[in-house]
Amino acid sequence: MLKKIPLDQVRVGMFLHALDGPWIDHPFWKTRFLIRDPADLAKLRESGLAGVWIDVSKGQDVAPASATPPTPATAAAAAPNEPRAVAAAAPPPASARLQDELKQAAVLCRQGQEKVRSMFGEARLGRAVDAEQCLPLVNDIADSVFRNPGALVSLARLKTQDDYTYMHSVAVCALMVALGRELGLPGTACREAGLAGLMHDLGKAAMPLDVLNKPGKLSADEFDVMKQHPLRGHEILVEGRGATEVVLDVCLAHHERFDGTGYPYQLPSDRISQFARMGAVCDVYDAVTSNRPYKAGWDPAASIAAMATWKGHFDPEVFKAFVKSLGIYPVGSLVKLQSGRLAVVTEQNPQNLVAPQVKVFFSLKSNMPVAVQVLDLARSNDRIVSREDPKAWGFPSLDELWAGEAVHRRS
Repeated sequence: MLKKIPLDQVRVGMFLHALDGPWIDHPFWKTRFLIRDPADLAKLRESGLAGVWIDVSKGQDVAPASATPPTPATAAAAAPNEPRAVAAAAPPPASARLQDELKQAAVLCRQGQEKVRSMFGEARLGRAVDAEQCLPLVNDIADSVFRNPGALVSLARLKTQDDYTYMHSVAVCALMVALGRELGLPGTACREAGLAGLMHDLGKAAMPLDVLNKPGKLSADEFDVMKQHPLRGHEILVEGRGATEVVLDVCLAHHERFDGTGYPYQLPSDRISQFARMGAVCDVYDAVTSNRPYKAGWDPAASIAAMATWKGHFDPEVFKAFVKSLGIYPVGSLVKLQSGRLAVVTEQNPQNLVAPQVKVFFSLKSNMPVAVQVLDLARSNDRIVSREDPKAWGFPSLDELWAGEAVHRRS
């Protein structure tokens, strides 16, 4: 049962269901959690919120006048599986195998696509967008990336032309979290970066559909129209609820370039925030690796190599961290080995970016498929000698080799 109570009645052991006030006015990432720590209770009482909603089926009720408030130990025992709210928690280390995490990643891809589609629909109807409603999804995406950075980031790259607009936002969300983690940002900042990634293209909801969905390259005039989407997205977010300064900044500036030639304001590098610089890299990578109405997506390894040659486009230090977060040969890359075999990358080796784990499946010597073999190149005498273009080889089931059934579960 839900109850609304004033802040002075909140105590350790209660389960907060909702906070009566905007997200930016309170110090917690999650708005639903069990209060275990007196320090969290103190932060809540200092927040200035009007009150909170509690769920007495998951935690303590309002204490009778003679009741003694529970200690943190007894509160923890009352609901041991509830997450503790932390204002700036560090992300946990990756702890899930790719194949295990892909199952959850597929679910999140579906949920994310539905959430973004709904959000774009609300914006097209002129209704206010509530960024705060996306927090549970972003939190789940961040948790997945923290467990295994390669799973959701790689699976979200696999889009159809029809779902590109919505899945692009999900992919950039995951990429932003992974990049933030590589840059050493605290967990709360990584999640805020993820929310910014999810909302960064909201302005496309205000673009003419015939331009947005054009099955060919845009004309100069049409591109001028599309270049307005950062400004329109910023307007929509300002008129809505729950968008922080980081979210607004990334929406407005993710197309600015490090050399000052971007849009909409041609900002010099010293006026582009770190989060916007992160957004620029993540947005471009997902765009060039995705199938679009007018072109097929590039191979992930080839995309990294090409982006590295675009002088002036990205902040060099941010791009370097981005490469480390994905790997020189990202998951799903087709590579040729010194042994004369072809393989697809399945896991990264953070200690050696040129020696990932791969699945070997084809022999160039016999020009025939071979029994699939998992090979950790960090523990093998074999090595990668080149990246290969999957389209040139025409392997129809390359994605299934590294992602398995998750390829079909994601949509």
